[in-house]
Amino acid sequence: MKLTILLLTVVLCSLQVEAEQVKFGPLCSGNPGNTKRGCDPKWGCGNYGASRKRKDGTTYKHMGLDIVCADGATVYAPFDVTLKGKAVPYKINNAINDGVTLNGGGLCFKLFYMHPDKYTGTVKKGQKLGKLLLMQKVYPKITSHIHVQMCNPKIDPTQYF
Repeated sequence: MKLTILLLTVVLCSLQVEAEQVKFGPLCSGNPGNTKRGCDPKWGCGNYGASRKRKDGTTYKHMGLDIVCADGATVYAPFDVTLKGKAVPYKINNAINDGVTLNGGGLCFKLFYMHPDKYTGTVKKGQKLGKLLLMQKVYPKITSHIHVQMCNPKIDPTQYF
């Protein structure tokens, strides 16, 4: 019994280490190093946990990481992934309210502000997932980007970049 518990603990620890060692491959054409979005004067910063303000003045935390990506750029699979369906960042529709939920590398994550070629199926690392939508239509003068958010938004995706 003690040996079984020990073996199970070792396996679980090795799975955790493996997931922690996963690093995202390039997400967008034109940004092979996955440069993170900095701060825009009007729209705030792209780091996980950055403070945001709603139109009514209330504040909230940014629950993802923004990776620089030009409007219309090709979005790539960062590793072999399974597409799990449509994911949207907003309750109201606008020009960038699209995205996809993915599983891969031991992670579950969402990519927002992009239109995938498909919402289900599999895509190999480095293959095209879709195109970045036109962020400038919704957020003029923002640094265009893809938003990466873990399925559990309490997990900071920065550790995987």
